[in-house]
Amino acid sequence: MQLTKEEIQHIAELSRLNLSAEEEEKYRNQLGSILDYVKMLDEVKTDKVMPTAQVSGLMDVFREDTVKPWNQEEAEASLSQSERENGNVKVKRVLQ
Repeated sequence: MQLTKEEIQHIAELSRLNLSAEEEEKYRNQLGSILDYVKMLDEVKTDKVMPTAQVSGLMDVFREDTVKPWNQEEAEASLSQSERENGNVKVKRVLQ
């Protein structure tokens, strides 16, 4: 599958790449070859193959959430390392 120069430029723009004319031609040929190779998968007969999300058989294991209160000494030790303002822990702004 041969990609056009415009398609390569669009892909480069989406990828935030500044490509030279030589690089555009190189990637056009390489990406075309990759897409030709992937297209061969369309020829594989998968009619009798069951769809799967994963094949390892592993499952997520969840545990019960339990609240474990800190004793006063542990709480004070951890909070003593923080900066406080009006009784609250002061943190840096995340969003700008």
